[in-house]
Amino acid sequence: MKKVLLIASISCGAIAMAQETKTDAPAVDTIKAWSIQGQNTLMLNQAAFSNWVGGGANNVGWLAGVNYNLTYEKGKNLWENIIILGYGQNNTQGTGVRKTQDVINLSTNYGREFAKHWYISGGVGFQTQFAPGYEDGNNPDAKKISNFMAPGYLSVGAGVTYRPDDNLTVTLRPANARWTFVLDKDLQKAGTYGLKNDGDSSLFQFGFLGTAMYKLKIMDNITLLNTASVFSNYLDHPDRLVLGYSGVLSMKINKYISTNVTLDLLYDHNQIWKTQLKQTLGVGLAYNFDNGKKRSDNKDNQSWLKK
Repeated sequence: MKKVLLIASISCGAIAMAQETKTDAPAVDTIKAWSIQGQNTLMLNQAAFSNWVGGGANNVGWLAGVNYNLTYEKGKNLWENIIILGYGQNNTQGTGVRKTQDVINLSTNYGREFAKHWYISGGVGFQTQFAPGYEDGNNPDAKKISNFMAPGYLSVGAGVTYRPDDNLTVTLRPANARWTFVLDKDLQKAGTYGLKNDGDSSLFQFGFLGTAMYKLKIMDNITLLNTASVFSNYLDHPDRLVLGYSGVLSMKINKYISTNVTLDLLYDHNQIWKTQLKQTLGVGLAYNFDNGKKRSDNKDNQSWLKK
């Protein structure tokens, strides 16, 4: 009987120690280093007329796009990657098919924190378009003025990034190389996109690049995403700034339906000595996703992007 009691006592003690050890085990960190947020959209528009005295032309159009933000945050490391792709067309009776949206915008930026919210950073950016553009509303019988990689822009630079939360990011690069590519031989003429001579396929610039991104939640299901940039070429007329702004107003109707209004402004003297403007409005399917929680101080400031 004594042996049985001794064995039982030892067993109970072992179980108690195991439970105590399990209780003292460190909590598992459930916050993911990678955060993937994005939106897939498909916007449609259509108009039909029959014996309509007020006039009008039958038309149908579509616009598809993706906007992804892939971020890695761990310790003092911050690595942000942005993928923006968009293309759209409109087919109007009597006019034909015209392009309404065409953008390829890819960028990556890595930073190492040296002070609270401040990072020594370096990154690469790339911009171009999918299809040719024409002088007369993308009429293929008109003069061609752009194409894939004509122009194409590649930027490589280093500087500092300020990022107090997920809603604001400002990057300043006092050392930034910028290449303009014109790979369409029909457009390789002196003066086109800043080319120096006929037959040139690229232009090199070196200067200062500043970019900013600010997300504003206007009210529930209504948000405004603002991005802006400025570039000054140290090598030639640094006073001639290249300025860009993009605003996207998203009005979410439900989980899958939303309305987007976009406004793009651009001033680049190498393209045209005028301010360029593009505006779009679309209603259609929009699927948002949020995979992972960022490690920044404000954990909930992007809840408006969630499903």
